[in-house]
Amino acid sequence: MAQPDPPRPKHTPSRGTQSGRWNFSIILIAIAAVLLLLVLRFKLRGGEVPTVLTVVVAAGFGTVILLGTWFLVRALQEYRASQDQFRQMASNIREIFWTIDAKTRRALYVNEAYETITGRSRQSLMENPTSYEELIHPEDRTHVLARLDEATHTGQFDERFRIVCAHGEVRWVKVHGFPVRNQSGNILRLVGSAQEITAQKQAEDEVVRNLAKAESAWAEADALRKATLALTQDLRMDFVMDTLLKSLADIVPYTCARVLVPEGGPHWLALGERLCPEPADKSFKPPLTLIADKSPFLQKLSAEQKSVLIADTNQEEAWQSFKGHKQLRSWLCVPLVASEEFLGFLSAGHTDPNRYTQEHLRRAELLAIPAAAAIQNARLYQTARIYGEELEKRLADLKQAESALAEAEGARRLSEEKFQKVFRSSPIPFSITTLKEGRFLDVNGAFERRYGYSREEVLGRTVHDLNIWEDPADRVRMVALLQKSGPIRNVITRLRTKSGDIKVTAYSADRIQFDGQPCILAVSEDLPEYDQHKAN
Repeated sequence: MAQPDPPRPKHTPSRGTQSGRWNFSIILIAIAAVLLLLVLRFKLRGGEVPTVLTVVVAAGFGTVILLGTWFLVRALQEYRASQDQFRQMASNIREIFWTIDAKTRRALYVNEAYETITGRSRQSLMENPTSYEELIHPEDRTHVLARLDEATHTGQFDERFRIVCAHGEVRWVKVHGFPVRNQSGNILRLVGSAQEITAQKQAEDEVVRNLAKAESAWAEADALRKATLALTQDLRMDFVMDTLLKSLADIVPYTCARVLVPEGGPHWLALGERLCPEPADKSFKPPLTLIADKSPFLQKLSAEQKSVLIADTNQEEAWQSFKGHKQLRSWLCVPLVASEEFLGFLSAGHTDPNRYTQEHLRRAELLAIPAAAAIQNARLYQTARIYGEELEKRLADLKQAESALAEAEGARRLSEEKFQKVFRSSPIPFSITTLKEGRFLDVNGAFERRYGYSREEVLGRTVHDLNIWEDPADRVRMVALLQKSGPIRNVITRLRTKSGDIKVTAYSADRIQFDGQPCILAVSEDLPEYDQHKAN
């Protein structure tokens, strides 16, 4: 509802009018004084004062008295009008207008806005002029009263503080004061205004909160950006774990953080672990292993695979069965999922209860996204490295085998060359036939001379085609002996030449591989004495 305009006085004399009145009054007083001096002069000379002069003096003094009375009445009217105007103005403004005594700090005046803003009556303040001190919020009272005490000497007071209204509501006010001094320059009173700024202060606080949120969001985004970049710098699993847990410390405070991963069946492993502060003893310790069958809490986690926040672990059932975590009083974990595959949990714990909020859980969930991708990449890298090492080993083995094969091939060729030299140049007949068919694959010059066949005539033909064995059954027995007992030496047999002559021969043979097939290397030597004996 709109406040009514304060009424204006019917006539407010200007400064020029007031000055003219005072000048006119001074002239009348001067005239009255001159007339009085004339009367006194006549009296001092012993003469009688003329009647006319007496009447004029009396009239002058009467006029002065009348004018003085009129001026006093007029001044009193103007003062009352000014006071009424001030009160109407003070009553209609929304700020508290106040006056206090500088020496005693007792309130001398407050307007109606005091009741509107504080919820207390002006009458109660006038009855207890220092009760305004009780309005000041207990947390601000000492500071404000100290500054007010300084203002009684300096004359300057400009403060923003809280007050507690009669109904308990807390409001903010902005109070400004200035001094009223006497002719000696001493401060007699402090006067000023108090403006309610609760809405303004709330808006300022909201701006501050929003700025803090923006700064926090920026810092969080920057930390996550740095963590994402750091997690891609090195794909080794130990580096990924170290970087991940250090990045977690930038956004979630913890005493102990771990990356828990399933290892098949009920078995779990702390793939990464970091303590804050880091222990002085940094000697190697085997990673923490857990068995879900022995921990109902871990069983529940592995079954649900979702984020968990525990403000106080003492209130959590089965927490004591969670191996390696009993000392932690507050704890959270978020699932690590990459390509729709559950990899494990990223967890953080603190020895103090109630250290974590939903905001901390949200931050951990954001970090878990690049963390899961980094862990998956590290596993792929580790698998690829294992395959690579195995491939390198097999390539090395292959190169070694190739080298050995080359050496063997060289030795084989050397051996073949030596064999061919011995085979060709030997004076003893040599032949190479297949084991199964008896097909000739090679013969030397001594064979050609002994049996009368050229090399071209026998190659590709079998012993049966040439009818070399006088009794083919002898060859069957020779093959059986070779397969059963191995090489045969100097077995007497009878072989036929191209001309049909029968030669008694000391036959020796062994199995060999020739051109990739099983063959018989045979040596046949003449026995002339035996032939001569048979002839006799």
